[in-house]
Amino acid sequence: MSIPAKRKAASPAPETPAPAVPKTKTPTPDPVSPTPVSPTAAGEASEPAENFTGAHWLQQGLPEPDETDSTLGSDIESSTASISSSILNYRTINGRTYHSDAVTNGEYWGPNDPKHLDALELFAHATDLMIGGKLHFAPITKDIKHTIDIGTGIGLWAIDFADEYPQCEVIGTDISPVQPSWCPPNLSFEINDASKEWTFKPDHFDYVHIRFLNGAIPDWAELYKQAYRVCKPGGWIEHLDLSSVPVSDDDSIAKGSALEQYGILFKEAGKRLGLTQTIAEDNLQENGLKAAGFVNLAVKEFKMPASPWPQDQNLKNVGLFVNTAISGDIEGIIQYVCGNVMGWSQEEMAIYIAHLRKELKDKSIHGYWRWKLVYAQKPLE
Repeated sequence: MSIPAKRKAASPAPETPAPAVPKTKTPTPDPVSPTPVSPTAAGEASEPAENFTGAHWLQQGLPEPDETDSTLGSDIESSTASISSSILNYRTINGRTYHSDAVTNGEYWGPNDPKHLDALELFAHATDLMIGGKLHFAPITKDIKHTIDIGTGIGLWAIDFADEYPQCEVIGTDISPVQPSWCPPNLSFEINDASKEWTFKPDHFDYVHIRFLNGAIPDWAELYKQAYRVCKPGGWIEHLDLSSVPVSDDDSIAKGSALEQYGILFKEAGKRLGLTQTIAEDNLQENGLKAAGFVNLAVKEFKMPASPWPQDQNLKNVGLFVNTAISGDIEGIIQYVCGNVMGWSQEEMAIYIAHLRKELKDKSIHGYWRWKLVYAQKPLE
């Protein structure tokens, strides 16, 4: 399965002009870690107390239809329609597909079918906007020779990087063959399970890149050890990831709400599968890289709004793309976690999704996901 190379996503049409998706990347100044603007900034949200079952949502019934209200995100609906008309309108999918057991015997929550891949493309653009359009923060040099992108997904970052560094041999690995059939001549894609033993040569890569593998790796300490082994002395590793638990600084994510339960469900499913969903909040990146032997660590934190609620225009655009991506395949995001892992029925999931979809449109809910970027260097030997 493949997707067209470097497709250009149609720009949404919010209340204020939103950015067009660039063919490669969006160059902007090196950002200070952004902080969404909330009515208050009371600090971290408290730990949720209860994990609701699917039967709870079945008892709630479908939510009331949205009424005309300025807080319910009319710009989200219009923008979703705009994006759907250009990218999402041709899909007709009767079932969902996931990775092949021939590649890995591990569990991964995300589908690999076209509907989910298109949502991932929008999500990738939101991530680029969030970090200021930078391909990397690690201080790599222009003359690097070898780079590897672990968990490359649809391959957009690897394509951009290969374009930016044409003299560098770039390898993108993933468990599903969903990358474009065309790519720059210095880029190749390989089907490879990063949670198994790496077969690459020791001391080979100048730069190891990892992005958005939350809920995919059973043993991060072992993965970092493998990365250390294949990284050249003096080379760099960079890992950008998140926590699946949405939070708010003003307690606008209500107790018992569908959005609060989203984080609880993913966290519990991660525990059952042995695949952590809380990388950013657990300081897993810093601790794991240090334990593997990397030095000169640097940490940057970011916030990814769940909808276009922030006053800051860039963060508003991030929230718009995130919201459109999630809304575009909310069933694919929820199905494996709630159905396969938590054992919910299709009816229970459908009602929960209806409540979640309504809350995601409500801009009075100032939810966001915490992201953390950590880069570090292998010592010179």
